[in-house]
Amino acid sequence: MAEINLLAKYPQVKRNFTKRAEEKTVEVRRIARKFGKAFFDGERKYGYGGFYYHPRFWTGVVADIIKYYRLTNKSSILDVGCAKGFMLYDFQKALPGAKLKGVDISTYAIDNALTDVKPFLTVGNAKELDYPDKSFDLVISINTVHNLPLNECKQAIREIVRVSRENAFITIDAYRNTREKDRLERWNLTAKTYMSVDAWEKLFKEVGYTGDYWWFIP
Repeated sequence: MAEINLLAKYPQVKRNFTKRAEEKTVEVRRIARKFGKAFFDGERKYGYGGFYYHPRFWTGVVADIIKYYRLTNKSSILDVGCAKGFMLYDFQKALPGAKLKGVDISTYAIDNALTDVKPFLTVGNAKELDYPDKSFDLVISINTVHNLPLNECKQAIREIVRVSRENAFITIDAYRNTREKDRLERWNLTAKTYMSVDAWEKLFKEVGYTGDYWWFIP
């Protein structure tokens, strides 16, 4: 288990914390947490404001993940919280023949996934993964499990461990000081579980998480 930034090549974006905080009403959060069209392709206040594929987002990240975990065309990879399958699409291009699967709670995202990976994607909840034990060489979950309440978040992390043969990598909302906590609270739209880095690491030990991890700190 290691703290490692495998998202270093993901493009950094400028965030307007003041505007997000002003727009983030109870109703806006309720709509965003449906993870439907409004969240992905609606107004910016509900989420992405348009969720489209571009190779600059995941190509470099995927290359680093392949190198770090020594993945090959025979590897099996599960993306928990795959959305429209953008990262899996870049895995498909980089590792032809690899076994790829993706699961996401959003029916809208799966219905509007990239055509080439859509057959590999299913609608489901991270807290109950519909795969046998030790099914995958690598399980990835980017900014997903923190959208669950604490107990379900723990269950989701246990599920990631269960279906992985050895390797897992997750990223989650976290903070290291009061400034970062304030920024996260102003930015957070959908996460139901977020805490300090130290608290997350304690939780990992509690649930038996043995994979690698990194933090989303806006």
